[in-house]
Amino acid sequence: MTNTLKISLKPNEKIYINGAVIRVDRKVAIELMNDVQFLLESHVIQADEASTPLKQLYFILQVMLMNPQAASEARDMFRRSLPMLLASFEDERICSALKQIDRMVGEDHIYEALKAIRALYPLERRALGGNDDVAGAPRPLAVGARY
Repeated sequence: MTNTLKISLKPNEKIYINGAVIRVDRKVAIELMNDVQFLLESHVIQADEASTPLKQLYFILQVMLMNPQAASEARDMFRRSLPMLLASFEDERICSALKQIDRMVGEDHIYEALKAIRALYPLERRALGGNDDVAGAPRPLAVGARY
């Protein structure tokens, strides 16, 4: 991030910055004036919501942002998952975007990678025949804590 970024938060909303969980008690605007890894509460998914291949990939990257202690394990899981995803999707737009996401992760631009994955959800839904849930889909990480 080269410019400052101003974020508005509602009362009791959380933001995750460099692994820290911050909850505000009233409406507030914060300005991020340097490079930080952050995730807004509204973009956080729980492990049980990671029901499609792209949501599982999203969850893996989310762990990297929210839990720096597990980042190495999550990065390894991302590296193992990505080739399988590329092989499983026929949609060239999804495959092309996954390659860009791989580059973003390699450059440690995790927030941008998460944003790119969210943008792929409609394409994935079509590729899965309109189904938002894959029966019996494995969970990407066995994490006990809810974020």
